Amino acid sequence: MPGVGGGAGVDVTWALGDDHVGVVTLNRPATRNALTWSMYAELERLVRLAGDAGARCLVITGADPAFCSGDDVRQVMGGGEEGQTPLLSDNETRSPRLTPAADALLYTDLPVIAAVNGAAVGWGMELAVMADIRVASDRARFGELFVLRGLVSDAPGLGRLAQLIGRERAAELLFTGDVIDAATALQLGLVSRVVTHDELLPTVFALAARIAANPPLAVQRIKAGLRRALDPDWRDLGAWVSANLAELFTTSDHREGVRAFLEKRPANFTGH
Repeated sequence: MPGVGGGAGVDVTWALGDDHVGVVTLNRPATRNALTWSMYAELERLVRLAGDAGARCLVITGADPAFCSGDDVRQVMGGGEEGQTPLLSDNETRSPRLTPAADALLYTDLPVIAAVNGAAVGWGMELAVMADIRVASDRARFGELFVLRGLVSDAPGLGRLAQLIGRERAAELLFTGDVIDAATALQLGLVSRVVTHDELLPTVFALAARIAANPPLAVQRIKAGLRRALDPDWRDLGAWVSANLAELFTTSDHREGVRAFLEKRPANFTGH
């Protein structure tokens, strides 16, 4: 895929098969595929260009042992240091907007399947819920951890999670930051199926190939219709999230949440 894919050793890789199935893999296994600025940018770029490169269906997964452990807390959250608000660029702080990678995923007309091979927590869970279909390994785990860092989730955790599992169950996960296993995710309707770890990628690729073999324009119009019928205004919701994150990043509770995580101790939140 000239001009689109990444080479060996990069943190997000791309492959395109003869069956028109594109595969985006988060490839930072030593950190359980924790997201850095460059990974966010590359994920956005690949999703936006995948259709032009010939993909008819997109699979997103992570290099074992995880799907995505969320943001790199040192780079993206500033390690809990006072005065640091690195999750938001200067432009986003001045003009709040939907996270660009989320914008690409929520507005693509390509069907997206998440092959959840391990932990999908924080923005990793956001990434999973943005997919049209989630297939989970029996090793998968899911958690909206933002509240434990003194933050609000990104737009998909607010607008898509309740669609999938209902408002009350979504509220419980968002308010508590609890992590659930694959069997619970299946019971709640968060994933479409759970398979053994070794069966995950063959199962997902077979499903993706079936979708990609259908008339691509019709498939894309169906996805656009689902978005029109079911989704909120993602960009308006994203601007609300961005504006609130700008405030929450300045709180003592956010800094305490990050420091407690890094120091592997219980957090002591004060409401400030």
